[in-house]
Amino acid sequence: MHNIQDILEARDFIMSKTDDRPVIGLILGSGLGTLADEIKNAVVIPYSTIPHFAKSEAIGHANEFVIGELNGKVVAAMKGRFHYYEGYTLDEVTFPVRVMKALGIEKVIITNACGAVNTNFIPGDLMLITDHLNLVGTNPLIGPNNEELGTRFPDLSNVYNMELRTLANKVASKLDITLKQGVYAWLSGPTYETPAEIRMSRTLGADAVGMSTVPEAIVAIHGGMNVLGISCLTNMASGILDQPLNHDEVIDVAGKVKVKFVDLIKGVLEEI
Repeated sequence: MHNIQDILEARDFIMSKTDDRPVIGLILGSGLGTLADEIKNAVVIPYSTIPHFAKSEAIGHANEFVIGELNGKVVAAMKGRFHYYEGYTLDEVTFPVRVMKALGIEKVIITNACGAVNTNFIPGDLMLITDHLNLVGTNPLIGPNNEELGTRFPDLSNVYNMELRTLANKVASKLDITLKQGVYAWLSGPTYETPAEIRMSRTLGADAVGMSTVPEAIVAIHGGMNVLGISCLTNMASGILDQPLNHDEVIDVAGKVKVKFVDLIKGVLEEI
C-alpha cells in the first residue's frame, strides 16, 4: 500500500512548480501522448524529478507530467505510464493516481492502445470501456489497507462511470465519431497473447485485450475518483488474422487515429 508521506511529497513538489490546480487527470497510452501537446500554458515536469515516481521505458511514452489548460479545464496529464511488465510493482504503477487524488483531482480519463478481440471491431476504432477483466492474478490493493486512502473492500460494480460514459457517447455522436463499447481484459505482457489466450478472453466476454489501465482504474476507484476509460484498437488480437504482431504497428495506428482521439477527449473535457 502506498505511503501517505510519499504521496504528499510528490504532490507538494508538483504544486511548487505551478499555480494551476488540476481538476481532471489524463493517463495517455502508447502513441496517444500527443494530446498533452495541446495543453496551453503547460508546465512540463519530467517523472525523473518527481519524488517517488518511477520511469517508463516503453516506446511511445515520454515520461512527463504535464499541467495546464485544455478546453477550458485545468488538467494534469501523464504523458506515458508505467507498466507491470516493465518490472515495476503495482504500487509503483499506480502511484501517480494517488498523487492525482492528492492534487484534488476527482475525475480521471484513462486511455490505452490495445488489441481487438471482438471481430466486429477494426484497427483504428475507439472503444469506450464498459467493464474489465483482471486476468493477471494479482491486484494493486493486495497488502495492508490504509483507510485514509480508501476502504478495504471497494465496490467495482461501476468502475467506468456510467455518467461519464453517457457524456462520451453524446460527444462522439455530436462529432460524428464512431465509438465502440466493450470489456477490456488486462493481461500482464510483455508478450502478445497466444491465439488460445485470445479465444479464452473472448469466451470470458472480452472485446479488447491490453497490458495496462486496470490497475490504475482500481486504485482510482479505491480513492473515490470517477473513471472514464477509452481504448484505441490498434490491431486485431493474436490468431484473428494470419499475421504476426509488433509494437511498431501499435504506435503507427495510434498515430493515425490521434486526431479523432484528441477531438473526442477535448469534447468530453468541454462538457464535464
